[in-house]
Amino acid sequence: MAASDLAALAALFADESRAAFLLALLDGRAWTAGELARHAGVAPSTASEHLGKLVAGGVLTEERQGRHRYVRLADAGVAHLVEDLAARSEPRVAAPAGSLRAASAGRAMARGRTCYDHLAGRLGIAITEAMTTRGLLRQDTGFALTDRGVGWFEELGVPLVRKGRRPVARGCLDWTERRPHLAGIAGAALCGHALDAGWCVRIGSERAVKVTAEGESALYETLGIAPEALR
Repeated sequence: MAASDLAALAALFADESRAAFLLALLDGRAWTAGELARHAGVAPSTASEHLGKLVAGGVLTEERQGRHRYVRLADAGVAHLVEDLAARSEPRVAAPAGSLRAASAGRAMARGRTCYDHLAGRLGIAITEAMTTRGLLRQDTGFALTDRGVGWFEELGVPLVRKGRRPVARGCLDWTERRPHLAGIAGAALCGHALDAGWCVRIGSERAVKVTAEGESALYETLGIAPEALR
């Protein structure tokens, strides 16, 4: 990659409205231009211009259904880049006090959320650390499932479907916990299983998830995670 290419990619992230779009799209869903415009508080025409740049730069992909234009993050690599940048972005000044609703939403996101297609926040960190402690995951030479870890997924009945060059296990720096949580094929498979099995449920309109009573029992039985650590 030439220096000019790197500068062009960085420039795509160097706008507050586009950054707001990218953070919203970390939920893994496809959003319409109008939804993103309302989320970022900008005019539809402004949103359309920004989205055009992100699509042209390969950061987003788009599809059209009738009059509607949907966009999503181009791939998991872009999601990791956005999350990593968010984790490394220390606020220069303290954020002003917001509403009680905003504070509650922030606490919920910090407690547990999805990061594109895997679990993040304290929930994601708790799972990652428990898997490491039990010898299912190694972090000493980069993230990698052990043979025991592969067997653990098989016992859960969760297939690890390998596609393309995406790694089976990968560390993703958590922007609230400042530590890596499990991503990659294994992270996505575990997140999907947690939602399908009712271990977690989505709450609110953001990416926040809440561990259910059934999930607390399952995570304690399979990984030894104390329910108090998930609340």
